[in-house]
Amino acid sequence: MTQVDVKKFSELSTQELFMIYKLRVAVFVVEQKCYYREVDDDDLISVHVMFKGEDGHLMAYARIIPEPSNHAVRIGRVVVNPADRGNGLGRKLVQTTMEKAQQRFPKAGKIVLAGQEYLKDFYHSFGFVDVSAVYLEDNIPHIDMELTL
Repeated sequence: MTQVDVKKFSELSTQELFMIYKLRVAVFVVEQKCYYREVDDDDLISVHVMFKGEDGHLMAYARIIPEPSNHAVRIGRVVVNPADRGNGLGRKLVQTTMEKAQQRFPKAGKIVLAGQEYLKDFYHSFGFVDVSAVYLEDNIPHIDMELTL
């Protein structure tokens, strides 16, 4: 059984914060070879969505970042633990994150994200549309997308 936790930064335990940073660094910095400042100030204002296994390990994670205008929210750092890939968890994570974004930020008129270009069809399946050309971010092709609510 997968446990879903949704917390503001101030509600995270030190163990949860450690697991989040460990997973994000393992995938985004080491696996994808993107050497950038993974921990940023957006963590402080984000709502953190965590999928945990029965043993408490972090299976998947995403964050919801309110835009300054409050007219949009941004989904970012969408990641599935390599040990938990291949069972549809990514789809469940994005769907849950979208639902939590709408619940936590009901005035937001859209959800935006900067997705890796190879995942654009995956995000299109949720209704996201491209709003930019493909561009390089940390040497990985990305594309800006949005979903009007």
